[in-house]
Amino acid sequence: MSAKHFINDPTHLVNTALHALTLTNPSITLDAENKIIYRRPGHASQVSIISGGGSGHEPSFGAFVGNGLLSAAVAGTIFASPSAEQIRKAVMSRVDAEKGILVTVMNYTGDVLNFGMAVEKAKAAGLKVEMLVVGDDVGRRGIAGTVLVHKISGALAAKGASLEDVYKVAKLTADNIVSVGASLDHVHVPGRAPPDPNSEETLSKEEVEIGMGIHNEPGSERAVVELPELVTRMLKQMLDSKDKDRAFLNVNSNEVLLLINNLGGVSVLELGGITAEVVGQLEKTYNVKPVRILAGTYMTSLNGLGFSISILNVVNTNIGGPSMLQLLDAPCEAAGWTAPISKETWEAKSTQTREDSTAGGEEVKPSGLKLDPEVTKKALTAGLERVIAAEPDVTRYDTVVGDGDCGIGLKRGAESILKMLDSTSLTGDAVVDLSKIVQVVETTMDGTSGALYAIYLNSLASSLRLQSSSSQTATPQVFAAALKQASEALSKYTPAQPGDRTLVDALQPFVETLAETGDLKKAAEASRKGAEGTKGMKASLGRTVYIGGSGFEQVPDPGAWGLSEFFLGLAGIKRKEGEEGYEMV
Repeated sequence: MSAKHFINDPTHLVNTALHALTLTNPSITLDAENKIIYRRPGHASQVSIISGGGSGHEPSFGAFVGNGLLSAAVAGTIFASPSAEQIRKAVMSRVDAEKGILVTVMNYTGDVLNFGMAVEKAKAAGLKVEMLVVGDDVGRRGIAGTVLVHKISGALAAKGASLEDVYKVAKLTADNIVSVGASLDHVHVPGRAPPDPNSEETLSKEEVEIGMGIHNEPGSERAVVELPELVTRMLKQMLDSKDKDRAFLNVNSNEVLLLINNLGGVSVLELGGITAEVVGQLEKTYNVKPVRILAGTYMTSLNGLGFSISILNVVNTNIGGPSMLQLLDAPCEAAGWTAPISKETWEAKSTQTREDSTAGGEEVKPSGLKLDPEVTKKALTAGLERVIAAEPDVTRYDTVVGDGDCGIGLKRGAESILKMLDSTSLTGDAVVDLSKIVQVVETTMDGTSGALYAIYLNSLASSLRLQSSSSQTATPQVFAAALKQASEALSKYTPAQPGDRTLVDALQPFVETLAETGDLKKAAEASRKGAEGTKGMKASLGRTVYIGGSGFEQVPDPGAWGLSEFFLGLAGIKRKEGEEGYEMV
């Protein structure tokens, strides 16, 4: 467990966290002395719903105070019930009592006794108060399923229902929820000494505790299992009708809601993987397809590295009013409630997808800018083969100044384009044929260089299309103008300039020389000169900057060298066998 915290004083932590709730929701306020979060007066009269418990379970319970959910929440210290006097103050003076009050509490001894005492005092004073104890956990403790009781009863109260109906539906909801949690470790309470790592309380590195409570209470078992087996065991505790001690709920409704709750320390990414596993097993093993799936942080155990699963049987409320699902879908103003998907979206049950693959070259509109397909294929092949042959050199350079993957990446892209050229005939339209190459680059070249090439070539295709309005043939001059426009487009995405020791040191001389002379070989030679000039050049951008060292003094920039190799091959300049030099052919 992590025993490091930004706030180590537990009293200060609880008090400031409660105050923060009023900053994020202007409709609520704080009785700081009694640690009561409650709705500000001025709203329509309705049945008031109060809950609470020890702190450390946020967003439960204070963040669920707001229109359409709780009327007030009473907080204790971390993992400790609030006092009966705190609760009495909330019941007697911090909520509207005209239409009655429902007090909902989880099944923990301290909470039941203290809330119960306050409820009896309120009844003795003549108030209409009902109390509901929720024990949704397979061990009959209260955990995250309690939040669903709050949401459904809160929405019903906001619609003006009577205390009798609100209590009836709240109890019906509680009676139709089953939950179980699991955690990879116990949590550390700020201000307390970390536990002995050798104590029985501490889980081993491989262990998970199934059924652990939200106050570090021991679960039903510890096991060394991967997620699929863990979920299998958890669902079996919830749904196996043969287990009379735990499987107290018969999930037989046509409509089921699933809640996957983060106990505080699970990443959003991992919670997504957990959700997918639970949903998959529910359907495969139990033929249960939830009509609503909520996944997020609803009730925590501080920074607990665990999660809980709750299943709600959606049943008829029998009050002649809104259904459970309608109440769950009803809007509310509480910072802790997250269910952003609308009723209409859920009920549409859309299965539509977009299965079309990325638009192929044949789908690109012809530009009318012509080039000779055979000459183009021959030149491209020569350039790509030269890149492949240069891979050992580029890799060696990149091993010195980078992470060693530049040569392999260029080779993979070149081989993929060659494969495309062998299997697909060029059309003779410059834009259509370049677009085919772009698709290959986008799918086979990753990393920074892959993105740069993709951006540049896409922009080059767009620029060539613009050039087609003034020319029907893709001459060197036409290409030079388009290359210049593509370079300008690339500069929007990278600040790289000549002298920064990047592939731009080889690209810009090629573009400028081709524009000035219209001679492809001269442009390729200028590109090679630019690449050679990067030897000894200190990098301003790229991985070389933070790798550091003096290797840059011995080798050229690998990206610039690889690009210059392509240009040389494109121009018909053959690489000498076993040398880094070149000769004219």
